[in-house]
Parts: sequence; C-alpha cells; structure tokens
Amino acid sequence: MTNIHSTAAQMSAALAAKEISSVELTQQHLDRISAVDGDVHAFLYVDTEGALAQAKAADELRASGKEISPLTGVPLALKDVLAQKGVPTTCGSKMLEGWRPPYDSTVVTKLKEAGVVILGKTNMDEFAMGSSTENSAYGPTHNPWDLTRIPGGSGGGSAAALAAFEAPLAIGTDTGGSIRQPAAVTGTVGVKPTYGGVSRYGLVAFSSSLDQAGPCARTVLDTALLHEVIAGHDERDSTSINQLVPQVVAAAKKLDVKGMKIGVVKELSGEGYQSGVSQRFQESLDLLVEAGAEIVEVSCPNFEYALAAYYLIAPSEASSNLARFDSMRYGIRIGDDGTVGAEEVMRRTRHLGFGPEVKRRIILGTYALSSGYYDAYYGSAQKVRTLLKQDYERAFEKADVLVSPTCPTTAFKIGEKSDDPLAMYLNDVATIPVNMAGIGGMSLPCGLAPEDGLPVGFQIMSPVMQDDRLYRVGATLEAALLSKWGKPLLANAPELAVR
Repeated sequence: MTNIHSTAAQMSAALAAKEISSVELTQQHLDRISAVDGDVHAFLYVDTEGALAQAKAADELRASGKEISPLTGVPLALKDVLAQKGVPTTCGSKMLEGWRPPYDSTVVTKLKEAGVVILGKTNMDEFAMGSSTENSAYGPTHNPWDLTRIPGGSGGGSAAALAAFEAPLAIGTDTGGSIRQPAAVTGTVGVKPTYGGVSRYGLVAFSSSLDQAGPCARTVLDTALLHEVIAGHDERDSTSINQLVPQVVAAAKKLDVKGMKIGVVKELSGEGYQSGVSQRFQESLDLLVEAGAEIVEVSCPNFEYALAAYYLIAPSEASSNLARFDSMRYGIRIGDDGTVGAEEVMRRTRHLGFGPEVKRRIILGTYALSSGYYDAYYGSAQKVRTLLKQDYERAFEKADVLVSPTCPTTAFKIGEKSDDPLAMYLNDVATIPVNMAGIGGMSLPCGLAPEDGLPVGFQIMSPVMQDDRLYRVGATLEAALLSKWGKPLLANAPELAVR
C-alpha cells in the first residue's frame, strides 16, 4: 500500500492506478509534518490550503486523460530561497521576514506545470550561507537520524524533510555543496546539475556564478524524475544553457557500468577523513568493480587551493548581491522614526536584518573587492578557478566520472563548530571544486559509519552537460548497496521522531 515511506516513483504508479488520490497522499504528508516537524524543524512555512488545492487540481488533471508528468500529484518540499508567488520566501533571514513574492521562479513554474504539489518552504542557512542550517534566523533544523546533530547546510531543511518522510521529493540549491552535503549526512540523494542546466531565475542570489538549483529525493530514480521536470533552457536566465536536457531518467534505469572508467580523486581522501567514511567509500568502489567498472586514480593538484579560492569568490559575489537589501526597496525597514537619515536607517536595518555569518561574508567579500586588493584576492581566486577547470578536464580524459567521499565526516553535533568558522568551512572541501568548475555532482548514501552509525555519502562528478553519467553510476551503486543491505538505509534511522 502506498504511504509516506513509498518512493516517488511508487507514488506515481499508485496515482496512475487510482489506488490513491493526490489529495489523500498530500494529506498523509501534511499529517506527518504536523506530527514530527516540531522536533525536526524542516519547514519554515507549510502551505496546507495551497497544497491541498494543488493536489485537487492534480487529481482532476489525471482524470482528464491529458498527457501528464509522471510526478503529477506527488508532494514536494521547496527550499526557501526560491520565489513562489504569494508564499512567504525568507531565505532563512529576518531581512525578508514576511515577504511574499509577486512572481514564481522558473523552477516553481515548471513544478506547477508538471502538477507537482508544493507542501511548503524548507529551512536553510540564512541566504544559503552555511553548512549546518544553524545559521537560519528561525532556529536550526535537526537531523532525523539524531536530533542533536546537524542535517547539513545550507539546504538542511529539504534533506531533513526527506529523511523524516515529510516529503518524497525536495528542491535544494548548491553553491559549494549545499545539496550534496545535506544529502550525505541525512542518508538521502542530492544532485547539483551542470551550472546552467536548471534556471536560476527567481532564485535569490548568494553567489551568482556558483548557485545552482537541483533535485533531492530518497532514491536515484526519484531524483532523476524530478531533474527532468525542472531542467531546461530559460530565456530569462542569461546563464541558462540552450541544450537538450540529458536523459537522466533513462540513465537511472540502465543499471550498467560495464566498461566505464571511474576516477578516484587522490586529493579528496586521506588525512582529515573519518575512518568510517573512508571504509564505506572503499566498499562502494569494490561494488562498482564487481559491477564491471574499472577504477583508476586521478590527480587534481590544484584542488588544495579550491577552498581558499571559493571563500574569496563566493563572499565577493555575496557582498555585491546583498547590497540590494538597503531598507528602501523590499525587506524589513528598521529605525525609520523620522529623526534620522536614510544611511542610518540602512545601517540599523542591516544590523538587525542580517545574521553573524552573513555579515562575516559580506565584510570578507567587500574587503576582497576593495581598491588595492581586487587583483591580489578576487582576481587570484578566479585564476585558481581556471586551474581547477583544467584539472577536471585532464581527469575526465582518463575517466568517465570522478568519485570521492561527499564529506570528510558524518553529521556533527549542533553547536559543535559554531564558534569555529574555519572548521565549518572545511566540511565542504570535497564538494566545492564541482561548483567552481560548473560541472555536475551527485551524493548518494553508501552506508553507515561504524563509529557512530550515521550516514556516509558517496560523491560522483561528471563533465559539463553529461549529468546522465551521474545517474547511471549512482543507480548501479544504489542497486548493489540495496542488495547488500536488504532494505533502504533510511529504514535504520533510530530516532523515534522519524517513525
């Protein structure tokens, strides 16, 4: 029987067979959110009335006999960085508290056209700046595997909603790993498409040359189904790639890696990686070899500079993008008592509207872009970015895809790294190079670390607009792991809050 623990593909089949209606399925998930989200805090806003109206419309569309998407009527959780008309969109910040956009982002438009039911908006690090969802102005999200631990960031709300069975599908955004890292620590699947493969129109910008929306789910096939819904060229986005969407669903169903060369990135392993993470990663490589793949080692020597370059480029672009929040055009307005000037109102608004991490990155970015420092910092970081792209190009001459652990460690305790920004930033060391080069990346669960029983993520990287390779390798590994485990990894989650 179809229920909240079913996959999106199973829900789609049940809807097609009229075993359940979208209204019933949506209500099941709304009930689940009501029951557990007080503990998990995956959602910032639950659109109960809107979701049920969308579900009713999806049922009517299915009954009409018209051509529909496989995901028509299937519920989804939306990261609160994408504009949805008439629905609060805060980016996890007090600065946008209560703002209801007058338009839909392209991703939301595509979801609505496909009949996907949007349950609500998920929690996130403020303006997508963070690796733990502790930087949300509305409080942290908790990892359903252990409520004392982080669910990753910045898209921890979307990943936690999946792991807690509050939604079968979710949308995230990935600037330096914010889809893949939460997927890794919650035992879910997340894909960062090729930059430009999914429209950024209506995505509130953090770092415009790095931000990329993408699909999240509990299985590789579900992620592929969602990927095909949201991908495609958009004239309203100047960075959108005008090419055919890779056939990711067909790739996810292929389950064949015979003859493929899989490159293990030498620089993304070893010192600093938790032993259990390395163990599960090696076991996954062994399964791919058994499936017929060839493992080769590749070296990307400039990866050691990726983290430093990223934390110059991303804050610099954030400094520019967040300048629009000036208390004059939109967002909150603080201290306008008629006795002070516009600059003082702006100062008060930004002081109270932005959180500590956002202020830290704005200051860092403004400094890097300032007169006399641009070439030394931002300019040099862009040169490193070029070297990273060249490393990838050489590596992809030797391998069809590249792989690594998604994160050096499993989920850490909430508050454990709050006072040490550098330690927090190091959590993204394996994911950042993908964004810097604009290529595709996936994280899927590859087991539980023996030290703490928490999920470990396996990262796959593919060349530009070859995202189908992610799904081919990911689905094959997922099938091998499922055969080994005998049941989905999430069936092992110990917290009562997710039952």
